[in-house]
Amino acid sequence: MMQKAAMIVSGAGLLVSWLYGEVGGLELSWLAVFLCGVPIAWTALKELFLEKTINSDVLVTIAIVAAVSIGEIFAAGEVALIMMLGMWLENRTVARAASALEEMVQMAPQTARVKRQDEWVEIGLAEVVRGDLILVKPGEKVPVDGKVESGQAAVNQAALTGESLPVEKRTGDEVFMGTINTNGSIEVLAERVGEETTFAKVTRLVAEAMERKAPVQRLLDKWAAWIVPSSLTLAILMYLFTGDLVRAVTILIVFCPCALVLATPTAIMAGIGSAAKHGILIKSGVALEQIGLVNALLFDKTGTLTEGKLQVTGVARLHSQKQEDVLRLAAALERHSEHPLAQAIVAAGAEQRLELPEVESFLVHPGNGVSGRVGGREVLVGNRRFFSDMGVSTEELRHLQEGQEQAGQTAVFVASEGKLIGMVSLADRVRVESRDTVGRLRLYGVGEIAMLTGDNKGAAGQIARQAGVTTVFAEQFPEAKYQRVEEYRNRGLVVGMVGDGINDAPALTSAHVGIAMGAGGTQIAAEAADIVIMTDDISKVADAVKLGRKALHVIRQNLIVSSVINAAAIILAMAGILGPVGGAFVHNATSVLVVLNSARLIHYLSRKDGTKRMTPPTIASSCDSCTCSSKGLCELGASKG
Repeated sequence: MMQKAAMIVSGAGLLVSWLYGEVGGLELSWLAVFLCGVPIAWTALKELFLEKTINSDVLVTIAIVAAVSIGEIFAAGEVALIMMLGMWLENRTVARAASALEEMVQMAPQTARVKRQDEWVEIGLAEVVRGDLILVKPGEKVPVDGKVESGQAAVNQAALTGESLPVEKRTGDEVFMGTINTNGSIEVLAERVGEETTFAKVTRLVAEAMERKAPVQRLLDKWAAWIVPSSLTLAILMYLFTGDLVRAVTILIVFCPCALVLATPTAIMAGIGSAAKHGILIKSGVALEQIGLVNALLFDKTGTLTEGKLQVTGVARLHSQKQEDVLRLAAALERHSEHPLAQAIVAAGAEQRLELPEVESFLVHPGNGVSGRVGGREVLVGNRRFFSDMGVSTEELRHLQEGQEQAGQTAVFVASEGKLIGMVSLADRVRVESRDTVGRLRLYGVGEIAMLTGDNKGAAGQIARQAGVTTVFAEQFPEAKYQRVEEYRNRGLVVGMVGDGINDAPALTSAHVGIAMGAGGTQIAAEAADIVIMTDDISKVADAVKLGRKALHVIRQNLIVSSVINAAAIILAMAGILGPVGGAFVHNATSVLVVLNSARLIHYLSRKDGTKRMTPPTIASSCDSCTCSSKGLCELGASKG
């Protein structure tokens, strides 16, 4: 809050000074020098003498002192304000990361329904011990890691695995703390509680990643490491050999001009502004520089490369049935169910504007399917095990179901009067722009692109092929994703991680630059990341890399141009041709040049880069010539066999 107030007052003082000059004989630019410049100078002294490091703070301090020494108070205040703004942005990033960790802790369930003396009693989570029997009702979070003792339920494990489809849990299956019971009731025997749980481990990983994430050395800091000693050495030598103090001071002034200080902040500000206009929130200058250096990019699957929600991908029909009739019967029954699969089927029926008949004698068979009478006929909708229990053969569509399972899709069978009439296939659909985005990233020089997912190998491989990703890591829990990022870092690569869920938070924090899909993702992922894509458009990731590359290019241009001008000015100062007043002129002229060069970034993302946009495959007139990802699962394929 103090930094923000200091910047506001300093900015007002600089504005008045620029418009009216001195007011009542007072130069208001001094406000910026004292309020912003003094804290920077104090930080520079501590870094120089306590930490024994030379970075941009030292360079800025010299520039401020040099500008003040020749009466350029406005220039000194301007530099101080810009650098204070950069420090404030960095502090905000750290605060956001800390708030993400706090939010993760708060997301854990606070109570549990435990069996005590044949009664269910709600107690605080801290009182739960290993061996307790816990009841988890629909809509509640699982409070421990354990095994299902009785009951059936569909559990959403996206918080830990990123899987788009809830997992059916039965007696003997393992469940994890923080996952959500979407339907059905289960009794869970607690095996790991409190700090022993997988959820607690994820929280610890985020905290450890935040602590160990080394501060990145900015380009300006690297330049400052040799510029500062060089300028001081040259100024001292000049004074020793000539005894001319004016020449020595002039060298200090021209060696540390405003242009060199403005080279990075102006490009960063223009780049961040350009990104914001296109729905990309870059939280700091370091994040923009790091995304420009990325040469390895790891993607989460669900909600990132895919849309993150189940959709009907095909309807197979048998005999003389019509495709819409199969979907109509399935949707008629499923609209009375709360299962995620049911909701996807009903949504598909609504999209096709199907008129759904009334259902009588509706029954839910937990973990298997639903049944009821539709138009006087007994209709079943469910999985293969359910149909087997009900005496309905699924052999006619067995080969299609096996192909679906290998591709990571889910099959829902439909029967009427004890006879199989069709099958509805569902899957998480790849975003249409995913493949194009991967191609653009390779074009921009990102050599390593991989996908991390908690899904099985079949689903992961299918999605990766559609998205154009060749390296796939399947069945990855949060700790495994974190370890993958570490492996890439240990290879000396600059790693970016793209994700949207709680399960991605450790990896997002550990990566050099974390990118969160903000529109459909969790708040925790957005807080833990360095860059947030404000829409569901994954192509914005490629835009961010493109902008980062260009920003680095502009920063280097600024540094080189200002350094070349500095070198010329130093030679003139050593020869006694350029004095302090001339040095001040070099300050202003080079600063204007740097600002104009940086301003080119403002509209950079609005320009077309000439890359060829890819189009999704189209379905042909027969399966033999079809290029779609659901080959054999559409109406054509089902009609054939």
